[in-house]
Amino acid sequence: MNDTATQAIPTSTDVKSGPELKAPASPEISKGPTGPEPIRPPEQANRGRASRHLRIFPFLITLMAIALAVPLAWMMWGAYMGAPWTRDATVRAYVVTMAPEISGRIVELPVADNQLVHKGDLLMLIDPTNFQIEVKLAQAAVDQAKATAQNAQAQSNRRQNLTDLAASDEVKQNFKSSSVSADAAYRQALANLDQARVNLERTRIVSPVNGYVTNLMAQRGDYVAAGQDRISLVDADSFWVDGYFEETNLGGIHEGDPASIKLMGYSQIVRGHVDSIARGINVENAQPNQQGLATVNPIFTWVRLAQRIPVRIHLDEVPAGVVLAAGMTATAQIVPRSALQLHNPGWLMDLQTNLVSYLRDIRHGLLSTAEYSDD
Repeated sequence: MNDTATQAIPTSTDVKSGPELKAPASPEISKGPTGPEPIRPPEQANRGRASRHLRIFPFLITLMAIALAVPLAWMMWGAYMGAPWTRDATVRAYVVTMAPEISGRIVELPVADNQLVHKGDLLMLIDPTNFQIEVKLAQAAVDQAKATAQNAQAQSNRRQNLTDLAASDEVKQNFKSSSVSADAAYRQALANLDQARVNLERTRIVSPVNGYVTNLMAQRGDYVAAGQDRISLVDADSFWVDGYFEETNLGGIHEGDPASIKLMGYSQIVRGHVDSIARGINVENAQPNQQGLATVNPIFTWVRLAQRIPVRIHLDEVPAGVVLAAGMTATAQIVPRSALQLHNPGWLMDLQTNLVSYLRDIRHGLLSTAEYSDD
């Protein structure tokens, strides 16, 4: 009995050494044979194709951006490195100085500083009272000289008709000389009358050009002397730009070449063309001494700086809102007359000029900062 009971009860060692029992696999993760893929509805298929198209759009936009950036960058590089340009350009204009030709007191001054005036407008009126009196005096002198000349001529004619017994040759000659002298006095009186009338007209100082009154210091009641500058006019029709280009750039500049001018105070581009190139500048070595010989500097440095030659640029188109003033600072760029650039749209040339100007300003600013830090 004991042996049978002992054999029927297994020990713990026998349980561990037996075969490992595994849990039955879950039906959710069991791998069975896969059937055919279920058919998707048409709406889901269309959404799939649309998503693939949307993934293509960024790629196309990137290609288009690269296609536009490459030629634009090429143009910027060509303009920056090849096109003649200078940051040393100045707006110029003719200045007309008005000085009275007679002396007197100002009784009318109908203009103000910086006012636009047109040709023929009154700028200043000098008191005409004395000059009106001079005209009347000159007119009276003309009438008197005319009467004297007529009387002398009549007496001379009467003496010339007399016989030699009634009047000698000497008497006739004296009367003839008196007639000639009276006629000369009459012509002199006429000239004095003309001068008096001219002086009266000169009391009215009018503008000879269309321009702007600048730096007006004269006031009503001031006494002005003949030949003293009192009013200055900036000719509004004479603005141009002088670009001082290095002589190494003159080979690419020709008369008639289009030019773009970037004023320091405006973002708009002023268009023009090369009018002329200066044919000479001051040469220190050519200055003569007291003996008339050339004074030559014996010191010659290794670094040879390029001379700057003035290039006159005629202004063809000034954008609305741009106020030109003589002395303004500008950046001038000469556009080569190639077929490609002549067919470029205006906005693209303006963009090119602005970008190049900004890049050059940044470059010169960095160089100036580096030089300042080195010092």
